[in-house]
Amino acid sequence: MRLIGCHLSSSKGYLAMGREAVSIGANTCQYFTRNPRGGSAKALDEKDVATYLTYAEENGMGQLLAHAPYTLNGCSADPSVRDFARRTMLDDLQRLEHLPGGLYNFHPGSHVGQGVEAGIAMICEMLQSVMWEDMHTTVLLETMAGKGSEVGGTFEELREIIDRTPLSHHLGVCLDTCHVHDAGYDIVNDLDGVLTRFDKVVGLDRLKAIHLNDSKNVCGARKDRHEKIGEGHIGLEALMRVVNHPVLVHLPFELETPNDLEGYAREIALIKSRYQD
Repeated sequence: MRLIGCHLSSSKGYLAMGREAVSIGANTCQYFTRNPRGGSAKALDEKDVATYLTYAEENGMGQLLAHAPYTLNGCSADPSVRDFARRTMLDDLQRLEHLPGGLYNFHPGSHVGQGVEAGIAMICEMLQSVMWEDMHTTVLLETMAGKGSEVGGTFEELREIIDRTPLSHHLGVCLDTCHVHDAGYDIVNDLDGVLTRFDKVVGLDRLKAIHLNDSKNVCGARKDRHEKIGEGHIGLEALMRVVNHPVLVHLPFELETPNDLEGYAREIALIKSRYQD
């Protein structure tokens, strides 16, 4: 089953979010686990979760992608910020046990002048403190654009985090098309080469989801500014080569373009119209 969706609000509950996804032609979606700019989270409604799971099965909804808040930075120079990141991620992962087989995506963080190696060490320490052996959620490191002191702007940095985390079998990667383009990976002219490099460094078996976004910037700009599908420097044809690539078609694709609900519906319809069997 091909999975295409977008970022939706979960503030009204899982069932409402699922219904909204279906209403715009989506069969997956991404959502923030809590306020993306803060730390608050609503109490988990287990009845709503159970009702959603039934609705999802009846309506062909596939794997959901939960997204950690942007404020989560496990390699901050401030110990209180790192502690917030650890407590938030642990709480999120415990909640996600009610949605077995889910995905939890997070931005690795910014080392803010401490250096990449120090940043990676802190990220690995956080991951090891919040994961456990028999958890049911796969934690995804997102590919980043490399702006400022971001960790994760290269495949090699993601590989190092994986290698240095003892429970690495619970780790995967979410590839963001805007981010990798802005980081300097030429997915427009050499998608196969980029995927070959990813496979060599990280392993395609680690790739669990795609953020499908166009970019306002040229390749290698390291700025991370998303654009609507077909209106940026990546372009519709290149993005459809990503969607239709034989090693990627089984993954959930989530739109994070600057859109309202109607805009997402149009983009989903456009992408579906260009599916290749």
